[in-house]
Amino acid sequence: MDGYEDKIEGKMDKTKGKIKEKYGDMTDDKGKVIEGKFDRAKGEAKDKIGDFKKDLNKNNDH
Repeated sequence: MDGYEDKIEGKMDKTKGKIKEKYGDMTDDKGKVIEGKFDRAKGEAKDKIGDFKKDLNKNNDH
């Protein structure tokens, strides 16, 4: 993986997390809110890993 896949997965996880949080807020389901926060955090981590891999590949190309 060159980092782009991680960034895409990260964005998908962040979006999924936001949806779960909103659903949890609307239905007063604290479990869904927590799942949403976890998914968003996982998405942030994948996004950062993707940035790191892209930078690593860019530096190795030189």
